[in-house]
Amino acid sequence: MPGRDERKGVISITIFAMSQRSKNILFEALSATRAGYASAIFFSFFINLLALVGPLYMLQIYDRVITSRHVTTLVALTVIAAVMLVVYGILEKVRLMILLRLGLLFDSKVRSSVFNTIARGTLLEPTSGHAQALRELDGIREFLTSSGPLVFCDVPWIPLFIVACFILHVWFGLIAIAGAGLIFAMAIGNELFTRSHAKDASRGNAAAATYATATLRNAEVMHAMGMLEALRQRWLARQRWALDRQAAAAARSGTFISAAKLVRTLLQVVILGAGAYLAIEQEVSPGAMIAASIIMGRALAPVESSVSNWGRFLSARAAYERIATLLRIFPEEPLRMRLPAPRGEISVENVFAVTPGGKHGVLSNISFSLRAGEVLGVIGPSAAGKSSLARVLVGIWRPVKGKVRIDGSDLSHWSIDQLGPHIGYLPQDVELFSGSVAENISRFGPLQEEKIVTAAIRAGVHQMVQRLPDGYDTQIGEGGHTLSGGQRQRIGLARALFGNPALIVLDEPNANLDAEGEAALLAALNEVRKNEQTVILITHKTSILADVDRILVLKEGEIHALGTVDEIIAISETAAPKVVSEPPAPKVVSEQAMPKVTPLGPIALAG
Repeated sequence: MPGRDERKGVISITIFAMSQRSKNILFEALSATRAGYASAIFFSFFINLLALVGPLYMLQIYDRVITSRHVTTLVALTVIAAVMLVVYGILEKVRLMILLRLGLLFDSKVRSSVFNTIARGTLLEPTSGHAQALRELDGIREFLTSSGPLVFCDVPWIPLFIVACFILHVWFGLIAIAGAGLIFAMAIGNELFTRSHAKDASRGNAAAATYATATLRNAEVMHAMGMLEALRQRWLARQRWALDRQAAAAARSGTFISAAKLVRTLLQVVILGAGAYLAIEQEVSPGAMIAASIIMGRALAPVESSVSNWGRFLSARAAYERIATLLRIFPEEPLRMRLPAPRGEISVENVFAVTPGGKHGVLSNISFSLRAGEVLGVIGPSAAGKSSLARVLVGIWRPVKGKVRIDGSDLSHWSIDQLGPHIGYLPQDVELFSGSVAENISRFGPLQEEKIVTAAIRAGVHQMVQRLPDGYDTQIGEGGHTLSGGQRQRIGLARALFGNPALIVLDEPNANLDAEGEAALLAALNEVRKNEQTVILITHKTSILADVDRILVLKEGEIHALGTVDEIIAISETAAPKVVSEPPAPKVVSEQAMPKVTPLGPIALAG
């Protein structure tokens, strides 16, 4: 096996090369929304300008209408103010719709790529809970379509209100600047004092959710053997840790939010008191005092909102960073040139493989080749690497060293979308998907009735499907829970045979089958032999190996033997110890007289 550093080097070079070819999906999505946010900020200028209508109306009422008692002036001012406020409301609605569309646009740009990345990441790191990224993407979209981004649209226009305060009186302007600076400092403090706790809480919640999902997947075992309480306590410990961090972050953030509201209220009192003093000194009018109070409140509103929305912004930013990291570690596959449809020639060249996300080597120096249409049986004891070999052959796992070629082309040279329809794969643990029987057999592609029925007949499940409540339209539920293990395996076999794939890899296809199911499997194998489809059959049962062309024996991740059925049987009989009717009397022999064991050792056809 290659050393740990060598394996890391190969993986790092592969990831780096793919990263260089990959596009920054999140950056491109944000770039696509840039023009829309520029429009929202542009509308925000007029919205904030029209926000001065109320203060100016109050100023005119106090200083002109009340003193002059002109009803005509009052009516005119009221009509003008009402029209402007209607325009203000329309612009607010337009801005909200722009932000809503931008959030949906961002989501549409990245959702497919994130889903594909999660699928790749789950293959390479099965227990890392990458599916959490979809919920985090929902959180980003919800933030982008909420009132949070409105704060960033209004903040650039705060100087507009401060200038208006200075126009009324320099003291009003200074008080507004001091208040905005103080609340802004609280926003920075909120960031500094809550960032680490918020990140810990987010990671903890994700870990707890992943643990709960994995645990509840085994609900039957958990219930039957009384493991509920122990596993619930483990989940509660994870959840409690996350809640403690979340509570700490919320407590600190709540302190800053309360302080910001207190400061804003005090500033309203201060500016009214200062205005009253200036009015007594006849430096401003009473109307200016009221207008200054309203304008300053409008100036401080975005800053205060930034403090109250800071927690949501931090959550969205943390989710963005985690998704960006996921996209960087598991970048999109580059576009591949389409290759001719494969015939099924297989070449495995010095393949070394390790478990995804781990360091344990499962395959060592595996080399063999198959002509198109050959049938290879793979046997060996448990943990010999049989299922690992199946995953490598269909591209689920990538070898850290060596090559797997189909028709001479490395698996990495094939587009998954192109190669997938030409591969039939039946894993040891069959997983079906929520949908109908027909949809599962057709791999959720177009429902081609003739091909679906043909695959079902070849797999020997046509009659079984007909006995289901709705036949091929029967909904099997999440994971196929409405079916038995044998039914799932037989439908999984039909899915593997759908479309006459060039390469078929079957991992323990008869593990859950009764006599009728095993007979149907043998008939299906005879049919694919006639069609000259390449088959790799992994099994513990030798009863279905009679018609294979060759047998490969795996032991501890290495090829122990490779040959025809007769050759493997001959080797096994030669290596196996002879059985005598009665054991001979024990004799004491010297070490030199002990019989030597051949390197090949006994080969068990069933492990």
